[in-house]
Amino acid sequence: MTPQNNSLGIWLMIVTAFVFAMQDGLSRHLAGEYNVLMIIMIRYWFFASFVIVVAARRAGGLRAAVATKQPVLQIFRGVLLAIEVCVMVSAFVILGLVESHAVFAVYPLLVAALSGPVLGEFVGWRRWVAIAIGFVGVLIILRPGGGVFQPAALIPLLAALMFALYGLLTRYAARQDSAAVSFFWTGVSGAAAMTVIGIWFWEPMASTDWIWMALLCATAAFSHFLLIRAYELAEASAVQPFAYLQLPFAAALGVLVFGEAIRTNVILGAAVVVGAGVFTLWRARVVNAS
Repeated sequence: MTPQNNSLGIWLMIVTAFVFAMQDGLSRHLAGEYNVLMIIMIRYWFFASFVIVVAARRAGGLRAAVATKQPVLQIFRGVLLAIEVCVMVSAFVILGLVESHAVFAVYPLLVAALSGPVLGEFVGWRRWVAIAIGFVGVLIILRPGGGVFQPAALIPLLAALMFALYGLLTRYAARQDSAAVSFFWTGVSGAAAMTVIGIWFWEPMASTDWIWMALLCATAAFSHFLLIRAYELAEASAVQPFAYLQLPFAAALGVLVFGEAIRTNVILGAAVVVGAGVFTLWRARVVNAS
């Protein structure tokens, strides 16, 4: 068993958030030049290869990784995540990194809101208040009725909903399958689904962009490795709040590299959403400890 080290786990989560932000920047660049489905398909080919190698090196090898007790659920999880990635990368291209991440930051609140109906968990009134405040933050970002509202701003909100559902289904799957089994099925089923869809949208890629594609695949695998290590070393409740650092990292990349602007309402709304999200994480930790 890996010894617990919350300090190291937190630092790993900070690095993970940075690598995820760089990964999002690469996705934004490539998806702006080529079809989103093709880019995600190639990324998933590498991801599937990565999870197969990881599974083969673990005790029991591939046979143990394949041995799920709930194949339909595991396949659905993998396909759902693949579709969520496509939706979120589309949001990067349409809205940019800043606004997409500002809205997507609501996903922990969606996890808290849906944990009752999906997992049967109790959500107290304090967390419900935090969830409501968080959605006020989303409204501040979106500014419906403000004359500048874009329906496309709902795209990252859809991605957040899908990612929250994926997270809850992962917790549900953990009741019968190990994390290694879920990780294997996430990569393999996602790659299979993306291949069936994405292969029809193949287009030639410039040699220089293949370098960016290789870097995207490498950062995707590295970020997942870091995330796994962070959760192995530290309690999830201790490191999860630091995942929010992906928002300022991605925002900085959007401004410095892609020339995006940060509007005042986006800063204010994102602060409200993140504050409410951190509070729900803290309350969950308090409830679990009691």
